[in-house]
Amino acid sequence: MTSGQTGGSGSTRLILYVGKGGVGKTTLAAGTAALAARRGQRTLVVSTDLAHSLGDVLDVRLSAEPMRIADRLEAQEVNVLEEVRRSWGKVQDRLAEFLREEGMSEVQADELAIVPGMEEVAGLMQIDRKVRSGEYDCIVVDAAPTGETIRLLSMPESFQWYAGRLEQWRGRLLRLAGPFLTTLVPDLNVVDVMKQIATRVRALRGRLTDPRQSSYRIVVTPDRTVLREAQRAETYLNLFNYPIDAVLVNRVLSETGHEDQFTRALLQRQAQALTGIRDAFATLPIFEAPLTAEEPLGVEALAHLAESAFGTTDPTAVLHVGATQRIERQGDGYVLRLTMPNVEVERMALIKRGDELYIDIGNFRREVTLPYTLAALEPGTARIHDGALEIPFMAATENGATA
Repeated sequence: MTSGQTGGSGSTRLILYVGKGGVGKTTLAAGTAALAARRGQRTLVVSTDLAHSLGDVLDVRLSAEPMRIADRLEAQEVNVLEEVRRSWGKVQDRLAEFLREEGMSEVQADELAIVPGMEEVAGLMQIDRKVRSGEYDCIVVDAAPTGETIRLLSMPESFQWYAGRLEQWRGRLLRLAGPFLTTLVPDLNVVDVMKQIATRVRALRGRLTDPRQSSYRIVVTPDRTVLREAQRAETYLNLFNYPIDAVLVNRVLSETGHEDQFTRALLQRQAQALTGIRDAFATLPIFEAPLTAEEPLGVEALAHLAESAFGTTDPTAVLHVGATQRIERQGDGYVLRLTMPNVEVERMALIKRGDELYIDIGNFRREVTLPYTLAALEPGTARIHDGALEIPFMAATENGATA
């Protein structure tokens, strides 16, 4: 698939907006949905953030069920806690009862019966049901702030691991006690339920990582602190193979030609920040949403804002295909691959400070946030291969060189 194509025939397009709290991702997610509906798509916009503000920007009171708010447009604020109680509550109660019968206190049993990350899984599964229903052409997700979103998106792998551990636990118990234990403890069917949920989560994981159907869009503002968090989101989304197809810069101040000294200083600072954003995300499409005098509230204002950002581009299209970075095991270390065509490696310098890698090429600097695994290692000699910059990472020796 090339840039600009829509998802596969008959499939619901899934677009997730992620970003640091306060950058306006709710506004842009709602605007994207409003514009998609205006252009003929049956659209649902969903908030998974516990601190819901989707209803506020749409200027309507939303509920845990989809609500029609305009022609071809519905909106919903997922009640994650209620979803957990609905999909997991009975199983959790039975597991807690079993643990109490084994001698644990009531509080201990209740705590151990809570599966880590079940709230995140429940939220994802509700969205997945909407995708599979075929009711919508496009579902736009206003996700929680970046850190919570990364944990939510990594949950399918963690949840499958947890289900596997429970299966091993049941296997050991059955080998030790056999039919006797099965008779006394029918609650072991909890493991079967966990396996069923894990199967659904595995299918969901496939949907979330399919670039023909799902895309993640990073929202930033022209601020340096926001850029760092956005780079961290890029790194971890790539790490878990979640396809990023665009970056949206929100609240971009326009020049009028009649600026006072204060406004000129703001514009200068913004220009520097925009240069940093374009350098950091050089391989991704970047769209700019203007700073408006009035806060965009309501469907019409939001659709107009999104149109200002996307122009004639279809906001539901797949805007980019391909990872912006990859990490692969190589011998005793790793290789970080960054898409950077036409780079002269002879003019390049690498500087690593903590979990930040700075790539200097002439007057150009790109910053990459490293995951924990690479942050603990040292970069070696880089090379260009098939349009990608390849940087090896190895453990440092006693004299400071890489092993």
